[in-house]
Amino acid sequence: MRQVSKAHASIARASLAQLCLFASAKYKEKTAFSMFSEGVISKKVTYAQMGNRAQKIASLLKQIDIKNGDKVILISENCPQWAIAYFGIALAGAVSVPLLTGFSNEQVEHLINHCSARAICISCEMAEKFKDLLSLPALSNIPVINIENIIENENPATESNEKLNYCNQDPEELASIIYTSGTQGSSKGVMLSSKNLISSALSSSTYVKIKPGDRLLSVLPLAHSYECGLGLIAAVINGASITYLDRPPSSSVLLPAVQLIRPTIMIAVPLLIEKVYNNAIAPKLHNNKLYKFPLTRPLAILAAGYKLKSALGGKLRFFGIGGAPLSPQVEDFLYKAKFPYCIGYGLTETAPLAAGNAPFKFKIGSGISAPKGVTIRVEDGEIQVQGPNVMLGYYNDKERTSEVFTHDGWLRTGDLGWIDKKGSLFIKGRLKALILGPSGENIYPEEIEKLLGASSFVEESLVYSGKRGELVALVILSEAAKAAAGAIEHTLEELRTFVNKKLADFSRLSKIEIKNEPFEKTPTMKIKRYLYA
Repeated sequence: MRQVSKAHASIARASLAQLCLFASAKYKEKTAFSMFSEGVISKKVTYAQMGNRAQKIASLLKQIDIKNGDKVILISENCPQWAIAYFGIALAGAVSVPLLTGFSNEQVEHLINHCSARAICISCEMAEKFKDLLSLPALSNIPVINIENIIENENPATESNEKLNYCNQDPEELASIIYTSGTQGSSKGVMLSSKNLISSALSSSTYVKIKPGDRLLSVLPLAHSYECGLGLIAAVINGASITYLDRPPSSSVLLPAVQLIRPTIMIAVPLLIEKVYNNAIAPKLHNNKLYKFPLTRPLAILAAGYKLKSALGGKLRFFGIGGAPLSPQVEDFLYKAKFPYCIGYGLTETAPLAAGNAPFKFKIGSGISAPKGVTIRVEDGEIQVQGPNVMLGYYNDKERTSEVFTHDGWLRTGDLGWIDKKGSLFIKGRLKALILGPSGENIYPEEIEKLLGASSFVEESLVYSGKRGELVALVILSEAAKAAAGAIEHTLEELRTFVNKKLADFSRLSKIEIKNEPFEKTPTMKIKRYLYA
């Protein structure tokens, strides 16, 4: 334990390039990355190979005259090459700018220009998707490196013995820019240093101790700080193995993958576990004879929890949930079923971890707490954060940077919450999602959406203010509701009445409308409210 602590203390003062060298030398022939494709695990990359292939990326960047601090776009689906390129850019002393694969041509072109990119690292699939964009005369002066065509040494032993070089970069200097559209529809380039990213990854040990024997299954986009920080950097620090999926994590892809990989750690957004619960757990649970009687209901829930864990490979010891609020109904089940879940809270601006809890070490509804080294306060109802994880600012945007920091240097999260006497944080909702009532009352749509989400008939919901100031709920029906289609209008009216009884007069719903198409969402599956308000 003492040696691990010393290593972590050293890594806390390291750059991303130094982290790459540290992990490559320490974990050597241990598998760092692999792919799950067509029912098998393939494309395994050891830590030693990670370091050497990252060095090849760095060498290619140097050959095209990339200098310290130059911006390099990274756009690829999740795969070992993404992680290798990410560290390769760091070894070259450049600044990585990961972009989401779902961005349009126009968005990518805008962001290339906004950050003044000097090179682009791209996968074959993304090169095909953006071929028209990349052929534009305006981008002809930007070199493109295909990260899948890196020349790989066939002899792993030789690779592991090669000496790696890197450009020395101050850990407190800019290392990565992460662009986020956010739920308000306004892109911002969040500037993160190595110190931000690594300190946030290290702080996750407050809630879970990652070990070299751990297996992670990656299901979220690496271009988002949630997956990059906690699913990649934290894993690499501790020598864990990460497997990527070759396609989106639908149930037909995810279930065979977890059975083969048997992950010990996963991080996900609420929508993933909510869909598993609503489609696979709840229908069988509610039909279980043991569940129908209060005395035997706990046994039925425990049995269902065991089946859920088995369905996810049977080895999970940590299932982190963040990015959006978790349905109270689903959390109640997970807690009573003794499923190893925890709730995390953070932002891209906090690289991303700001608060959370550890499995089995909290009571449901007890709130969350900041990890070691991070401080949280609530001022005028707004959650504010201070610590080594807090970003440097927004790229080329001094005005919004000054707006998001208080006069005494705290990050304004834009989230509303409160802290109890024990120091636990409770989150009420987004400041920008706040709706003003008819007499200036504060209405928190997330609180109403939680009540709607407790119904087995509602899969997702969004509450907004109509043209006349009335409150409207858009709901996507669950499979249970669709099965009862004949009585759905009556059921929704009963739901509206039930919800309104639990709300203040000024927060009551005027109507509930059915939405047949899915809500448009951000990469962390937050609904883009601005499209529906």
